[in-house]
Amino acid sequence: MDKNYALITGGSSGIGFEIAKDLAERGYSIILVSRNEQNLQDSCKAIADEFSVSADYISSDLANKEAVKHIYQTSKERGYTVEILVNNAGYGIATPFHETSLEDEEKFIRVLATSVISLTKLFVRDMVDRESGKIMIVSSVAAFAPPSAIQVLYGPIKTFMNRFSDALNSSYNRLGITSTAVCPGFTVTNFHTASNVQKMMDDVPSFMKFSAERIAKEGVEAMLKGKVLCVPTKTYKLLVFLLKATPYWFIRLLENTLAPGRYKTK
Repeated sequence: MDKNYALITGGSSGIGFEIAKDLAERGYSIILVSRNEQNLQDSCKAIADEFSVSADYISSDLANKEAVKHIYQTSKERGYTVEILVNNAGYGIATPFHETSLEDEEKFIRVLATSVISLTKLFVRDMVDRESGKIMIVSSVAAFAPPSAIQVLYGPIKTFMNRFSDALNSSYNRLGITSTAVCPGFTVTNFHTASNVQKMMDDVPSFMKFSAERIAKEGVEAMLKGKVLCVPTKTYKLLVFLLKATPYWFIRLLENTLAPGRYKTK
């Protein structure tokens, strides 16, 4: 039984897939979780072929209330000891808040927040027994930004996830378990197309957009070092510093310059 497994949600594409590749290159065996079974099969094969590690998948939709139990039970049944848990799955809702159904908002919260808490609760118990483990929560620079006119819940949920990650460190750091909140800015993936906000992404200045590979590399390195917070790239480190230090009224004046479309209303 291999004791060096990393489980990555939303792992078949984008940042999640690049995180999986980075960990595989470091010798970790991989468990990918997402909804599309064909994508999972292709991604696992690509990782196994390139890095000669074990790569398996669990097809599951985190919007489903039973998904978390299924993921945990399946990993236990297959004999996998998850040393690293990467909570990466996510998406956005471009529809104005008042037009979105309550069911859609609940699913959104389930994927970006409730499933993160639930998966962590299940896997951290095993980490406590072993007195070792690493957790990554892929958050966002949106956690530090002003409220947005689109994707109204996205920023608040990411702020909540950062605080949750902090609380995990306070609770379990003494046992050798660390949690790292990774907060990327605009990243070139299929996230924006899938979330119907690609036009907004196209308007973002090129110097503010970075590759998923770079974000994954910086995030993984921070997690393995046990850092509490990682804001990848110097550009976004500076931006987050300015967001914390600059008066709120001035940031509001610059909103659409920093993130075109994010603060526009209908």
